[in-house]
Amino acid sequence: MDGTIAGILMLDGLTNGAIYALLALALVLVFAVTRIIFIPQGEFVAFGALTLAGLQTGKTPMTIHFLLLLAVLALVLDLVAALRNHVPLARALRLHLPRALPAVGIGGVAWWLAPMQLPLIAQVLLTLAVVTPMGGLLYRLAYQSLADASVLVLLIVSVGVHFALTGLGLVFFGAEGSRTPSFWDASLSAGPLMLSGQAIIIMGASAALIIALWLFFEKSLQGKALRATAVNRLGARLMGISSASAGRLSFTLAAFIGALSGLLISPTTTIFYDSGFLIGLKGFVAAVFAGLASYPGAALGALAVGLIESFSSFWASAFKEVIVFTTILPVLLWRSWRDPHQEEH
Repeated sequence: MDGTIAGILMLDGLTNGAIYALLALALVLVFAVTRIIFIPQGEFVAFGALTLAGLQTGKTPMTIHFLLLLAVLALVLDLVAALRNHVPLARALRLHLPRALPAVGIGGVAWWLAPMQLPLIAQVLLTLAVVTPMGGLLYRLAYQSLADASVLVLLIVSVGVHFALTGLGLVFFGAEGSRTPSFWDASLSAGPLMLSGQAIIIMGASAALIIALWLFFEKSLQGKALRATAVNRLGARLMGISSASAGRLSFTLAAFIGALSGLLISPTTTIFYDSGFLIGLKGFVAAVFAGLASYPGAALGALAVGLIESFSSFWASAFKEVIVFTTILPVLLWRSWRDPHQEEH
């Protein structure tokens, strides 16, 4: 291996690591706020990429129907819960209907716009608008009633949700993969290295989103509420911060990050209905590097995962996935020695 090959591999690793960093940040966010190891994170990657691919062909993606179904089911659950608490139906509708209307409105507009062959940037925005609300709705349907359960129970639910979304992905998109057009076809050269426009967009979008998340947590009231919930759920609840609202918001952010990640990588590789799981798993490895607690640590761990994967593909391409996932073992051993396990109460 000479310097040119090493530079190419490093550039490729940093590009992939930028995507893994986004997914790792989403996993850390969800776990910190809700104690949920969000295994279905990768499904939003596939949903985002394949929804855009469907819009490219002028079809109405099934994810639009899925969004409408989730919104209706969440509204029904809210109304049933209100009626069980002896809340009058008219008041229950006033309380919960406004929460479902945005998702229904987005679904209706997307249904109308989908066949129109919109410009690429409009299709990207429409895809994000469709996939992002699914996160909060999924939390309401699958996790909210179990918010106080043990981490193990929440993990089992996550596994079930993962399999359900993977099966739905097969129904929605079929077994054939799709690839979307590049957002920027230009390329820049730096000596022997060639940097594609898509790679620049990936790294730039990842950096911009990380900065936006930092500003959100530091400056906005909702971001500070999420931080308070992550530090002390009971204390945040006593201060009037709804843990259910915090959970829905964290899942919505995770869905947005997953969908954006899918849009960014879909021009560089073919995405299948189940491709998101492997991509999300690498983000999980990066999050474990940070102990599912540190955002900067998760970002650095993601870059390390990207570099390990890239150099492994050169030295032993057949075993690159094995090498990447094996790196989690020494990290877990080190963390088990450093932070002895304590029983959850």
